[in-house]
Amino acid sequence: MRPYRRRAHRTEPAGGGGPAWATLETLAHRLSPGEARDLITELPEGLAEAVRRGTTDRIERFGHYDSVRRVAERTMLKEDEADRGVRTVLAVLREAISEKEFNDLMSQLGTDFSQALESAG
Repeated sequence: MRPYRRRAHRTEPAGGGGPAWATLETLAHRLSPGEARDLITELPEGLAEAVRRGTTDRIERFGHYDSVRRVAERTMLKEDEADRGVRTVLAVLREAISEKEFNDLMSQLGTDFSQALESAG
């Protein structure tokens, strides 16, 4: 996680707004409060805050495409750029957090997120 932490602190604007922040905040809408808390414990504080902000008591149901659209709207990126960003964040999370936590995260996100991650390589 350490190399990503350094990159994240350099590239994410203060207070969020960058692709990683927008992706984590968006994905948090899909998570139960308990799963969000578990994820927060494994992220550096700046990125954990994005998950905190996105966490609600009500789990939203939306797929990978809708998450890409939401990230694009939040960041003013084109959808293909947002899609690459979402896939990149998922790939970094796969390497950065524990295997158990990543599996729990992906089970709540759903099959289309897993497929998007696998198609990214």
